[in-house]
Amino acid sequence: MTFSVTGRCEQTGMLGVAIATSSICVASRCPWARAGVGAVATQNITDPSIGNTLLDKLAAGRSAEAALAELLSSGAQNLEYRQIAVVDNQGGFAHHSGDKTLGISNVTAKTNCVAAGNILSATEVTITMAERFSATPALHLAPRLLGALQAGLSAGGEMGPVKSCGLLVVDEQPWPLVDLRCDWDDAPICRLNDLWEAYQPQMDDYVVRALDPSSMPAYMAPDSR
Repeated sequence: MTFSVTGRCEQTGMLGVAIATSSICVASRCPWARAGVGAVATQNITDPSIGNTLLDKLAAGRSAEAALAELLSSGAQNLEYRQIAVVDNQGGFAHHSGDKTLGISNVTAKTNCVAAGNILSATEVTITMAERFSATPALHLAPRLLGALQAGLSAGGEMGPVKSCGLLVVDEQPWPLVDLRCDWDDAPICRLNDLWEAYQPQMDDYVVRALDPSSMPAYMAPDSR
């Protein structure tokens, strides 16, 4: 029901996930990222707890491969239903598709990137996503991930209609630099692109507001004098 791209910018170290599905509110449970640590997509029949579990392992110094191997050998229940993509802060990657992953599923992994999907229209969807991501290293990570997601949709996406999507990017701060989503729409990836285009000119200002509010204008706030 889902296709995603999990990636790292080799120039800035930013990490993130772009994801889309036929279910509602995918961004509330499937993409996970932590600044300086890694990014995870947990999908198919989703267990949201996998995201933080793997990020904690990465934060403790495990590589993506070692973190996922440790999870898979831990005796955790129902992993045969899960599809998981992991990218660490060095660009290392790992992935898992359990025996009960739904429909046509595929994973295409390259350094700094894992594209994964299930109930796909064709296995080429993830190949196209990973190729698009790898072909655009000069872009900011957010439009790079979003472009890969759009390429996956153009390549056929999933079998059902896409209804929700999300874009999550972390940079240097402990909060997301970008956390945009469309929870239910007939063209959610288009709406997500519109959100990005509206948000991008203001993105850095919100970081400055948090770190140095005295340097920012009032932004139409009422005069409090």
